Amino acid sequence: MFKNFLFFSFIVSVTFFPGQTWSASHIKLGMSNALTGPASYIGKGVSRGATVYFEQLNNAGGINGQRVELISLDDAYEPKNTIKNIKNFIIQEEVLALLNFMGTPSSHAILPILKQSNIPFLMPLTGADFLRTPVINNIFNLRASYLQEAQAQIEFLIEAKKVNKIALVIQADEFGLAAQRSYEQIFKKYNIVPVITERYKRNTNDIERVLDNLATMPLDTVIFVGTYQPLSYLINLGYEQGIRAYFSTLSFVSSSYLFARLEHPSKVIVSEVIPSPYQCQWRICKKFIRDMKQAGYVDFNKFQLEGYLNAHVFNLVAKRCGIKLTRACLLEEFNSFKYKQDGLNISFSPNNHQGLNQVYLSFSDSLKIEN
Repeated sequence: MFKNFLFFSFIVSVTFFPGQTWSASHIKLGMSNALTGPASYIGKGVSRGATVYFEQLNNAGGINGQRVELISLDDAYEPKNTIKNIKNFIIQEEVLALLNFMGTPSSHAILPILKQSNIPFLMPLTGADFLRTPVINNIFNLRASYLQEAQAQIEFLIEAKKVNKIALVIQADEFGLAAQRSYEQIFKKYNIVPVITERYKRNTNDIERVLDNLATMPLDTVIFVGTYQPLSYLINLGYEQGIRAYFSTLSFVSSSYLFARLEHPSKVIVSEVIPSPYQCQWRICKKFIRDMKQAGYVDFNKFQLEGYLNAHVFNLVAKRCGIKLTRACLLEEFNSFKYKQDGLNISFSPNNHQGLNQVYLSFSDSLKIEN
């Protein structure tokens, strides 16, 4: 009963006092993602990138003289933990905004809280359509959507590789459902019907059963939705059992982690929403590498860069509010934020809460040779 009262109290406070000005000395942000568990490679990368950015920013005077405090909590890529964390951020920590949350299942679980509280939910690591359409006042995405990633993958597979027998293997949760809807929308454009759809449990390697079912089907492509561990297991085991299909997956899989774990010359495609830090020509990428090196890091990845870029966008938008930084001002400024530099083109509007639209394709070595 007391917990319910606290939750009701926080909903009332953030709903009816959106103009509250945050401390003149510092700005609190809340970040919940996987710092442990099978998806921790994402959470740790994003956290490191954002932390390094804000450390450099604070050393240079912060945002209009206010230092940024990024409070990071682990949810292990489990929605029940994300719900607990968001309550802590809003009730106990009284953060200004939520930044760099990770995952579709977690975002879906806290969506009622986000809608009711109107707290800014900024640049989560998910391409889910329910955070984009219809536009939600307090939710702003930076990365491209799953629909755009699915379009890039299917267009390449069908038009360049002439495939037509596609299997879907999806994580059995909101991530899988959101991605499946995106793929099926693209399939309709090409009059494609998956030959089989298989599901497996999140945070597990429940793959051998899936592989047994795939082996009975005529297929030339497997589209996978999930993390790199079960996918690499599926690809390697499938190759040993004679499956020579193309494998294609979303940016939630780290291409570098996945490709490093391939034991055979398998043909794998990963759609990406952030360029490789080593190949990126944006000015912010050069600053990212310089700051990461100064912080003691020697290896760089796309998730670190995404966390760093998200922090940079927050800084640019928050600066426009001046010293009296409120949630209402932050949301208003995001609605009109435009940024264009060295090919990096970010654009928000009241009718569009997704800043970027770029999708890149990464290929395993054997597919690079084939191409």
